[in-house]
Amino acid sequence: MKALATKLIKKHEGLRLKPYRCSSQKITIGYGRNLQDNGITLEEAETMLQHDLGTAIKDAQSLPFFASLNEARQAVIVDMVFNLGLPRFGMFKKMIAAIEREHWHVAANEMLNSRWARQVGKRANTLSEMMRLGTEIN
Repeated sequence: MKALATKLIKKHEGLRLKPYRCSSQKITIGYGRNLQDNGITLEEAETMLQHDLGTAIKDAQSLPFFASLNEARQAVIVDMVFNLGLPRFGMFKKMIAAIEREHWHVAANEMLNSRWARQVGKRANTLSEMMRLGTEIN
């Protein structure tokens, strides 16, 4: 029964990989998942996080300076790539140049001297301090 019901739902709902409004004007995704009323489960959120994190790590690893950074600074780059995407991260030209020269204070200051920092607030403060010091900040 479950296999047949799955087949019917897939046929009738169709698959959409980006959010859309269903006929009831509810925000929906996938095979008719009503995000507006049902949201997602913690397990689904964790699965999506791990998938997106994997993408951000892969993107960060493509940066020529990434492998030379310590764990804390790599985590900062991954967090920023996760948040911004690789193309927007690449717009931090002065910060990237400072990282390549291992001028950690300059890189941290460049992070804070951005629209991104004003948008994300405490996140930018934490990440810039991690970049400056090369250690995890709690």
